Amino acid sequence: MENKTKLPTMISDSQIKDEEDWDFYFSNIDDNLASIFVDLGLNTVAPMKDKPNVVWISFKMISPMEDGLSSREEYDILCDIEDTLVTQITSKYNSIYIGRLTSKGYRDLYFYFGDTVLYDKTISEVMVAFPKYEYDFGSKEDKKWTGYFDFLYPSPLQMQTIQNRRVIDQLEKNGDDLTKAREVDHWIYFKTEKDIETYLEKISTDGFNLVEKGYNKEIDETPFWLHISRIDHVDQNSVDNYVIYLWELANELNADYDGWETSIEKNS
Repeated sequence: MENKTKLPTMISDSQIKDEEDWDFYFSNIDDNLASIFVDLGLNTVAPMKDKPNVVWISFKMISPMEDGLSSREEYDILCDIEDTLVTQITSKYNSIYIGRLTSKGYRDLYFYFGDTVLYDKTISEVMVAFPKYEYDFGSKEDKKWTGYFDFLYPSPLQMQTIQNRRVIDQLEKNGDDLTKAREVDHWIYFKTEKDIETYLEKISTDGFNLVEKGYNKEIDETPFWLHISRIDHVDQNSVDNYVIYLWELANELNADYDGWETSIEKNS
């Protein structure tokens, strides 16, 4: 049985607003693998004028994996430390938890504060309960929230991989058999009709089929649109490979890759 379902791959303002929207992605920081967990929803409300100071807490993991990320055996206690710090700090101060970085055997938590008086006392009180963990902390003024926008928040490419994973998660929740190849549709929006032809020429040997192209006068900057499709697998690696390829080609032409959709394929 086949159910054709539109699964959005881009975050819209109406989706995140000022609501929490937590997700993670992997990155490379100073030539080291890093896992970043961040509240994407803050993008529409930051920077907050009443929280101009960034505070960070860094603690050394006891049994990280060889790649410097957290291990399964240490997962529960790392969650306990994080949950306790977040609860205590956000309840006692004019602060908000924005995310964490895990890399090189350390886990770093980041908050934005109003007044930072005595925040160090609260951190010390919490960490007394975890005596095996070495930790450090600090604070600085960051009115523009550069620590959020320039460090923790994903790049457009990283955001696309997050959206890819979200679509795949929705497929799985609907009982999809991800091992089955199926038709995958893509939409791209362009500034000129000539750009569409250039794009089609660039992908002419990649097996994509032209489904339809058109013009939408209600879209100011990119009114020309293209709909293409190809039979593909929908596991994370496969999706990232062809979506990032199409996304990068669109960027070269100052076009907007608008996402992909596919049918839900279930076991017979």
